[in-house]
Amino acid sequence: MKLHKLCKFCDIQPTNCSGKGNCKVECGITSICPQKEDVCVSIWRKKDGNVTFDTVCHNPAEKLYGLVLKDYNNSECEMKELSGMGSKFFICSCSEDECNERVFFDPRPTEPQVMAVILVSLVPLLVMATVVITFFYFYRVCRQPSGHCRHKDSLLEIDPLVIIEEDSSSTHANSLNHNTELLPIELDVQVGKGRFAEVYKAKLKQGSSVSVEQGFETVAIKIFSHEEYLSWKNEKDIFSDADLRHENVLHFLTAEERKEPRQYWLITAYHPRGNLQEYLTHNIISLHDLWLLGGSLARGVAHLHSDRTPCGRSKVPIAHRDIKSSNILVKNDLTCCLCDFGLALRLDNSLSVDELANSGQVGTARYMAPEVLESRINLENIESFKQADVYSMALVLWEIISRCSAVGDVKAYEPPFGNLREHPCVESMKDSVLRDRGRPEIPNSWTNHSGIQMLCASIEDCWDHDPEARLTAHCVAERFNGMEYLDKLSDCSDSEEKIPEEIFVVDEK
Repeated sequence: MKLHKLCKFCDIQPTNCSGKGNCKVECGITSICPQKEDVCVSIWRKKDGNVTFDTVCHNPAEKLYGLVLKDYNNSECEMKELSGMGSKFFICSCSEDECNERVFFDPRPTEPQVMAVILVSLVPLLVMATVVITFFYFYRVCRQPSGHCRHKDSLLEIDPLVIIEEDSSSTHANSLNHNTELLPIELDVQVGKGRFAEVYKAKLKQGSSVSVEQGFETVAIKIFSHEEYLSWKNEKDIFSDADLRHENVLHFLTAEERKEPRQYWLITAYHPRGNLQEYLTHNIISLHDLWLLGGSLARGVAHLHSDRTPCGRSKVPIAHRDIKSSNILVKNDLTCCLCDFGLALRLDNSLSVDELANSGQVGTARYMAPEVLESRINLENIESFKQADVYSMALVLWEIISRCSAVGDVKAYEPPFGNLREHPCVESMKDSVLRDRGRPEIPNSWTNHSGIQMLCASIEDCWDHDPEARLTAHCVAERFNGMEYLDKLSDCSDSEEKIPEEIFVVDEK
């Protein structure tokens, strides 16, 4: 499979590049462009003494900051200066892999360009001559005592529509992680509230480039007070990693700092079905729904924990550290996506034991793994944080099965360890999980179903008291793929239609 173009892809960041000669952008992130038509773009800006670079992938058929990209068929990124952008502004585009890593402000003209350079050099002289002749003409006309210069006002008049149009193109030029101005947003209703923030449904007003280009009209806004700045920053930093993007991770649009009132916003996709806990409370699910919800959850956690993207590039693994049904959203196609990364930790190999220890005992007590409850997580091995996530994921999978009609009579929704109070403390959970070695009950009716029996066995492996004995999220995702396939075969075997072709295709792979 041919990959899309590779481009340097970093948020707006300071640079020492002077805007002369050629420079190498200070961007350590290489991204696979989402569309095959995308080209690489670099933007250099200087405003109020601050100099920044912005590197992106972009489809040249669409406008960027209100501009149509030109000369993107080049193999090198040759900077062109544009006026009217509110700052000193250079932009270049090119179509080779990572060609926007080095930019050229003063490219040497090639031989076919020599004549064009000569002509361009003469244009200012011709323009100046025309201006002088025009000025002299109107001066002679307007200095007559009895006359009026009917053209004088028209020469000085500027079309206000042009100004508004230019302003809107620069103000609303927002895209993933590359906003320069606040998005035009109208808050609707509050849809959630957590320890650190409130979540609102909101509308992107007409004229927003994000709503037009990316198809978003309704969004979710997670609002942090200024006291929760560190939580906002941690989640923003996690979301800003381009390698985090996955169909089973909440789609992030941008982060904003609002001054009146002093707030910090995260702007994401909006999913009207709400979180998984709410959905399971009000809905009984089918076996097919169980595979969709459980499989997508496992794939999302596996992507977080992986040190490779689906395309095979290296990425930094991430531990969520607060996996629970209320931190998982249900999409319209009944797949899950992970959200709320306020406690997430990037498992960088460069982190020292002291830095990992300073991350503290975090999470929700009901879903904490035994070693987290006991504050005895192995800091020498970053896999320990993934193992704690897998324990929490197992409890959520148990919740999903508990509302599946395939197991017989379905009881009202209860969270794991439902015999405890609504928000049990760490000490209560220690008694249940550490002292009594308790886990949520798996009734006989669940294990009587062949497919669900296999899932229950995986869940028991995932919440094992010994972290080293637990399955990985990737292994659970693979088991879901196998169970879904067997379920499809079972459905087909009940019909009179022949199915060998599908089986042979799978075997060949």
